[in-house]
Amino acid sequence: MKTPLNWKPGALLRKGVCAIGAALVAGAVCAADVVTYEEFGAAGDGKADDMAAIVAAHAAANKKGLPVRAGDGRTYYIGGGARTADIRTDVDFGTASFVIDDREVPLDKRSTPVFRISHSARPVAVKGMTTLASGQKNLGIELPGPSLVEVVDATVRQYIRYGLNQNGGRPKREVLLAAADGTVDPSTPVIWNYGKVTRAIAHPLDAKTLTVRGGRFTTIANQAESRYTYFGRGFDVNRSNVRIEGLRHDMTGEGDHGAPYSGFISVSLAANVMVSNCVFTAHRTYRTVGAAGNPVSMGSYDISANNAVNVSFVNCRQTTDINDGCYWGIFGSNYCRNLLYDGCTFSRFDAHMGVANATVRNCELGYMGINAIGFGTFLVENTTVRSGSFFNLRGDYGSTWRGNLVVRNCTFVPRKGKTSAVTLVNGSSIDWHDFGYECFMPRRIVFDGLAIDDSGFPENYDGPFVFGMFNPKNTDASYVEKYPYHVAEEVVLRNVTTKSGRPLRLSPNKWMFRNVKVVENGALRGLLDLEQNK
Repeated sequence: MKTPLNWKPGALLRKGVCAIGAALVAGAVCAADVVTYEEFGAAGDGKADDMAAIVAAHAAANKKGLPVRAGDGRTYYIGGGARTADIRTDVDFGTASFVIDDREVPLDKRSTPVFRISHSARPVAVKGMTTLASGQKNLGIELPGPSLVEVVDATVRQYIRYGLNQNGGRPKREVLLAAADGTVDPSTPVIWNYGKVTRAIAHPLDAKTLTVRGGRFTTIANQAESRYTYFGRGFDVNRSNVRIEGLRHDMTGEGDHGAPYSGFISVSLAANVMVSNCVFTAHRTYRTVGAAGNPVSMGSYDISANNAVNVSFVNCRQTTDINDGCYWGIFGSNYCRNLLYDGCTFSRFDAHMGVANATVRNCELGYMGINAIGFGTFLVENTTVRSGSFFNLRGDYGSTWRGNLVVRNCTFVPRKGKTSAVTLVNGSSIDWHDFGYECFMPRRIVFDGLAIDDSGFPENYDGPFVFGMFNPKNTDASYVEKYPYHVAEEVVLRNVTTKSGRPLRLSPNKWMFRNVKVVENGALRGLLDLEQNK
């Protein structure tokens, strides 16, 4: 019978009688209002591996419905074992530190999270939904309660990636919110037509908000080869209605090689998750060989979101310089809806396989700027972007955005690189490749208050473009698109200024953008080179 290291007789008197020994090992908890790691044998000295005690403490807390409290000032060491602490109650890490040592994690265990924030109810396979139409208001079935619904048609492939990381695409899918009677939440309308639904899973929404706050976490970086063997040794958030507050994550031990990370905080199959007042660290950029057989920079993220709805990052920042290209971007996402950055200082926003509605406001974004494809409205407000272009439509996924782009009261500080070209909206119209869907530029693009700080460019700089080249082949009437790309219909420009005094021009590709309607107003009037439309 082993007594926990911090056990004191006084604790018995203050907290009431509780069983130790065999009952403690079995997961019994004192009649206190919190569970501590020390009750289960954690040393908290930064040397002994405390993961077994951490796992046991959370298991006991989940059973009793009690919160967990880490010891202020303690340091918990977590080695390379494949164990996960299941979080189902509130956690206060306080001022405690956690050292997560990835140096000896076996590759087959690299995706085992240290912490998992789990649903209180199991997912349920949805029966009776065989088809689904874009814009359909009701799923035609009943659900166990308000749910996040995952819909898949495995017979259709989409997001067939082009370029150095080319692939064969992914099954058609999306996630949406629905009420118990099947009514689709208006904030998550059905995007695609499904001639066949091969899988539908309902993830019931947790009614109570779970909060995780505090803690300083340091990852000692893995020493694996620089290949696409992603590590996921952090927090997996698989529960709806979660708040993560005041957490800090640092990296140490990165050398000249290493495997990438999929995110210290990874949100998936969850809704209504807010991460606030947190600090993250960008990972060093490594090189590997991509799917096309050529060298490529390898992405590594500290935060990520996949198949999630209503995920927000508020007043967060990164420890590394947002303009230092030695470090990869902080955030990546796939299949998400209603993403929000508010008051964040990050190197990038990145939506790979489609986001439906996104907002970036009161932020400063670094050298990678805003990269996205998706649907709905992308709103950028009161934000400074320091990148090659203000907004980049990802060419490897077709540079597609079915909806509108709205920019209000922002500053653009274009990055000075090898080229003197400066663009507000950039991308690549690779119309000879089938991405699995039609590709669109935002139908309506609004810049309402934009200060372009383009000072200090070389003498051959003639001013910024609204659009980049997009397709150097599509420059006259003789070109025939194999998979047509739908160009923007209208651009609205109000109070757009350039610090250089150079005129704002439409595009170096006069032909491709010849039919775009340009509406000018305010300080920009007369600056736009309308010869681009001739």
